[in-house]
Amino acid sequence: MKTKFILIGGFLGAGKTTLVGQLAKRYTDEGKSVGIVTNDQAADLVDTHNLRSLGFEVGEVAGACFCCSFDNLVETCGKLGDGQMPEILIAEPVGSCTDLVATVILPLQQLLGEQFELAPFGVLLKPSHGQKILAPQEGSRSGFSPQAEYIFQKQLEEADYLMIGRADQLSGEAADALRDRLGQVAPDVPVVLVSPKTGTGVDEVLGYIESPMIAGRRLLDIDYDTYAIGEAELGWVNLTADVTPAGELDLDAFVGELVGDVARSISESCDGQIAHLKASIIADDTQAVANVVSNDSPVDIGLASGRTITTPVRVIINARVAMDPDQLETICTSSLKAIASKHNAQAISLSAHSLRPGRPTPTHRVTTS
Repeated sequence: MKTKFILIGGFLGAGKTTLVGQLAKRYTDEGKSVGIVTNDQAADLVDTHNLRSLGFEVGEVAGACFCCSFDNLVETCGKLGDGQMPEILIAEPVGSCTDLVATVILPLQQLLGEQFELAPFGVLLKPSHGQKILAPQEGSRSGFSPQAEYIFQKQLEEADYLMIGRADQLSGEAADALRDRLGQVAPDVPVVLVSPKTGTGVDEVLGYIESPMIAGRRLLDIDYDTYAIGEAELGWVNLTADVTPAGELDLDAFVGELVGDVARSISESCDGQIAHLKASIIADDTQAVANVVSNDSPVDIGLASGRTITTPVRVIINARVAMDPDQLETICTSSLKAIASKHNAQAISLSAHSLRPGRPTPTHRVTTS
């Protein structure tokens, strides 16, 4: 039997990982074997550890987006499963990536169609991004450059179906206005209201995934120069450290304060625009995760541990912000040390990787369906 390959796209901070976890749970509850592949420009992803902590088998493609690491993607898929490819593969690409139909979906269809059954391509968007970029109020701006906004719009244009996330936080009027705007950007594309956190709308998403809708119907007309500039605008920081407490350490309070301090420092010290900022604190048998998805959004404890411990822990920070990556690394490092000191703990073995994404160079690019 072929493995069903499900690609869930969307801009940074849209909630893709939470949705992937919901989809994986639905399929696992049906008795199907599931593998997940995460993707990032650098290693040590909070999302990978988060999904593994939920009991899922997860592979990670690091160092480049799926389109530029196509062979690595295929190899990683082949390593999932106990000697046999899982029945379901769910892949989450880098949030700043687009043109995935031409560089991932159609190459998989045409080169490895005997192994994979491609599900319709769904793209998830955060309502605040949609409202700021697609229907801005007079005199307002999204905080991102026109080139970064270009990536966001191209992601919408190539979707087989679209998902408006955080449905539990949207009024009916706001949802209808966003639907109307999406209809102008991507005409005749179905739109689903979904809340990855509560599970609302996930069954409807599964309906599209399992439908006979053909995958990859919308090839983009895309300017790679504009695309490259938009990606390079974002500073990328992945930081890891070991934290040793002198006494009791409240995991949820620590990770929440850490993310809040980084976000506050970004807003106060520079004109940086947060696309996604997340951190996890990992003990032997538990984990807590917190994130912020914009400059004006509150800290969300996406995964609470409810635990206080006295043993050493591992802390991971993933920051995606429109600002200089070296400055962002300095902020993340300073915040970690400050919050550790506040909790009577010490951060050691600190390692950070900062970068700006390079120009996307796809392994394959199909120009006709």
